[in-house]
Amino acid sequence: MAAMLDPHASLPELSSVWLRVFLEVARHGSFTVAARALGWTQSAVSRQIAALEAELGGGPLFDRLPRGVRLTEAGRSLVPHAEAVVAALLEARRELEALREAAAGRLRFGAFATADAALVPHALALFRARRPRVRVTREEGFTPALLDRLAGGLLDLAVVSTTGRAPLDSYELHHLLDEPLYVAVAADHALAGQDGPVPLGRFADADWICGSARPEGTLLEVALRQGFRPRVAHVVGEWTAKQGYVAAGLGVTLVPALAAGSVRPDVRLLRVLDTGGPARAVYAASVRGRHPTPAAAAFLAALREAAARIPR
Repeated sequence: MAAMLDPHASLPELSSVWLRVFLEVARHGSFTVAARALGWTQSAVSRQIAALEAELGGGPLFDRLPRGVRLTEAGRSLVPHAEAVVAALLEARRELEALREAAAGRLRFGAFATADAALVPHALALFRARRPRVRVTREEGFTPALLDRLAGGLLDLAVVSTTGRAPLDSYELHHLLDEPLYVAVAADHALAGQDGPVPLGRFADADWICGSARPEGTLLEVALRQGFRPRVAHVVGEWTAKQGYVAAGLGVTLVPALAAGSVRPDVRLLRVLDTGGPARAVYAASVRGRHPTPAAAAFLAALREAAARIPR
């Protein structure tokens, strides 16, 4: 029967440095030669061996001879154990370095749709120029789904927004930008030539085009905060289709600043007057307490740089 390990038994607190020095001295049969191989002084090697002998409490590990040293019986007994410990530590280091290299060579991130219009492509171009060998996989989705993927370890980083009432408190949030909103109207709309920001209330009686019949949890929720419930006349999910409806004069829609650069020429954008702060904030989210991979940290830096270039 195998001996049971006593969890209360005291174990020697051996330093791996002591064991490495011990093996070098045993290999060369000399403190002087071992010190040269290690790049140390002879006195430093002697102190390490003395500390190891004191910790083990089993007497000397080497007989000190007029020329060199020779393993004692205790020293010969220690050799295979020291070799096993040092080899195991070296193997552990190799495996950890391999894991770090694999993580450094992979980036998995997600982003909500309008972030893919300008912010993400610009950041990805910067990242590709700096880390051309990293394998990148990208997902697109709504903020709650991206956060679930992030929490499950399927993403390293997620570009998310405060739209949708997703619980953000349990994540590490890296602020990228506060995003203003625009109202998209047809080119022949009565307000199409308006200069300066427009109160959203000017569109309280308009037909709205939205991705949901209910404004709650969408960009259009800002209308509720400004005192009116918008009339959603057309539920259209796809971004380019929304623009088609607007251009045809079938209603108006909200456009976040991240997507403003991709608006078609027969649609006009009117800046929404900010009342009580920006409509939404955009973050790069990571899991709190989880150390970012080198690739994720580099992509976060690229996102911040790209966000600084987005017109406010």
